[in-house]
Amino acid sequence: MALPIFSHKLTQLHARLDQQIRVEMKRRMPDTLRLFRLKRLRLDVKDRLHARALRPQFS
Repeated sequence: MALPIFSHKLTQLHARLDQQIRVEMKRRMPDTLRLFRLKRLRLDVKDRLHARALRPQFS
């Protein structure tokens, strides 16, 4: 089964946020506020993906 477009976009967004978090953490002096915001966004995206996965699928 292929991912619906919206779920695919959320998955891509989650990956981009994850990459941005890794880059920020590698900086000599990471911006803690930016990290907090990125992690919060990533968690929100993950929650939305999880909620979509729990929804019944209609054919």
